Amino acid sequence: MPDRPRREPRLAFRGWRARRPFWGGLLLALGGGEILLTEKASLKVVMHIGMQGLAGYLLPTLMVLLGLLVLVNPTQRLFYSVTGVLVSLGTWLTSNLGGFLLGLLLGVAGSCLTFGWLPDQEPRAGRRRRRGRARAERRAARRPRVSPGIRS
Repeated sequence: MPDRPRREPRLAFRGWRARRPFWGGLLLALGGGEILLTEKASLKVVMHIGMQGLAGYLLPTLMVLLGLLVLVNPTQRLFYSVTGVLVSLGTWLTSNLGGFLLGLLLGVAGSCLTFGWLPDQEPRAGRRRRRGRARAERRAARRPRVSPGIRS
């Protein structure tokens, strides 16, 4: 078996992360996890609003699952993100006002990031690089152009 050059784990992770809506999926899963944690809060803190039965645990679990599915299967990101935003908004009624708003906001933001992610988009040039190119173009436009055949 020939020796293949092994990539550094950090570089391999960056390559994997670049091919999927990583931050959107992570925020959606974290929002669901936060709501699940607020479900376990003491009874003095928990507000009992809406259906506190199965739906109070089902919707945040679905948020975590959808966040993980976004990371594992990014081709179906549009379905997962629309479902994620609907489930996140549903936690407002079923799970302590969406985990005291924090889980709800994390879930909606993650779903929106996932929905807006484009897989084949060129990476944006950094601000310094864009400014450097613009300066170089301005300098080139200011230089007088002299024909090589004409001499004074």
